[in-house]
Amino acid sequence: MKQFSVNRKPVSRSKAKNAAMLNLLATPGLGSLLCGRWVAGTGQLLFSVAGFTFVIVWFFKEMIPYYGMMFDEDTPHLPGMKMLAAGGNLFAVSWLWSAVTSFSLLRESSSGRLRSLENSATPPQLKMDETKIFLALRSVPNWQRKADVISRTFQFKDFPAAMKFVDAAAQLAEEEWHHPDIDIRWNKVTLALTTHDADGLTDKDFALAKKFDEMSFR
Repeated sequence: MKQFSVNRKPVSRSKAKNAAMLNLLATPGLGSLLCGRWVAGTGQLLFSVAGFTFVIVWFFKEMIPYYGMMFDEDTPHLPGMKMLAAGGNLFAVSWLWSAVTSFSLLRESSSGRLRSLENSATPPQLKMDETKIFLALRSVPNWQRKADVISRTFQFKDFPAAMKFVDAAAQLAEEEWHHPDIDIRWNKVTLALTTHDADGLTDKDFALAKKFDEMSFR
């Protein structure tokens, strides 16, 4: 089976809020990593750690001469402020960068929530009669019907490939606001579709089945 693309996972409102709190009130970058923003999160974390390290080094260089005064009367030599400024600047860049990422995550989660509300407000689907089901099955020949459910088993080369497909299928289902039952058996993934609100099969089931078929061959 051909490879397919997996887009970035959507972020829930609560997860985005937690990420923003971690980024802005704890350690810049941790919240970004929590939401799978690996490049931004790693960069933010490196900047923050580097900035913190500069400040710690400056602090010890500042304090060591004062401890030396306990044993002699030499005037302490205070280090310059360049190291402290460098540390502060690095941390400021990290915090500002993580703030931008946090705002992006919050905006993305709000858009996803609005899309879910719009999908949930869609008029209910009508249950298909036997003739329509028979014709619709011809458009998805790899799917099998059992009572009011259609299902298909997708086979992949290994378990990681199967899990990538599951992640992509879950994202597509969330976008369509129609969720299949998923069964995973190592390199095999079985998707089963029915419309519970209609107590049977609807156009929505077959439309999503086609999209799963298309996704598996990308």
